[in-house]
Amino acid sequence: MAERKARVERNTLETQISVEINLDGTGNANFDTGVPFLDHMMDQIARHGLVDLDITCKGDLHIDDHHTVEDIGITLGQAFKQAVGDKKGIRRYGHAYVPLDEALSRVVIDLSGRPGLLMDVPYTRASVGGFDVDLFGEFFQGFVNHSMVTLHIDNLKGKNTHHQIETVFKAFGRALRMAIEMDERMAGITPSTKGAL
Repeated sequence: MAERKARVERNTLETQISVEINLDGTGNANFDTGVPFLDHMMDQIARHGLVDLDITCKGDLHIDDHHTVEDIGITLGQAFKQAVGDKKGIRRYGHAYVPLDEALSRVVIDLSGRPGLLMDVPYTRASVGGFDVDLFGEFFQGFVNHSMVTLHIDNLKGKNTHHQIETVFKAFGRALRMAIEMDERMAGITPSTKGAL
């Protein structure tokens, strides 16, 4: 099997980002984004998705976190799309329910070749430690648009906003892991009646 790795750099007037990803990793992670809460959530993707991630970003944090968070989502999506390749032999679909104390989230993903995000997370607070939680919608929209996946995210229960978000990212990692797994019964086959994804 070919290595499913990618390295993508994205440089704009607002952010300079480098993302390295190995879809067949062990959950090793290294982050330097200037946004500690985002780093904590990226770590959930790596650990629960068993993907190796290395992300660095120099962004215009003197304005706010928006460009950094959104552009990391974009760049991660680009790297993921490149690393997953032609999708032959993968499961394609993935889903996960993840609890954390009182919070419970469900994430379902389809490596469909069509970008789509349906996200329903009724945050109980507007920020966590100064981080604007609405920015996670921007992160996932950027990821979806550039990875070309369909993504459903639902927080089903939760009172603690940190717990709500963490269950989303853990479930996202788990769903991603399932979707990119190789299915021995699909060896060499594209998992679509169209013959292409």
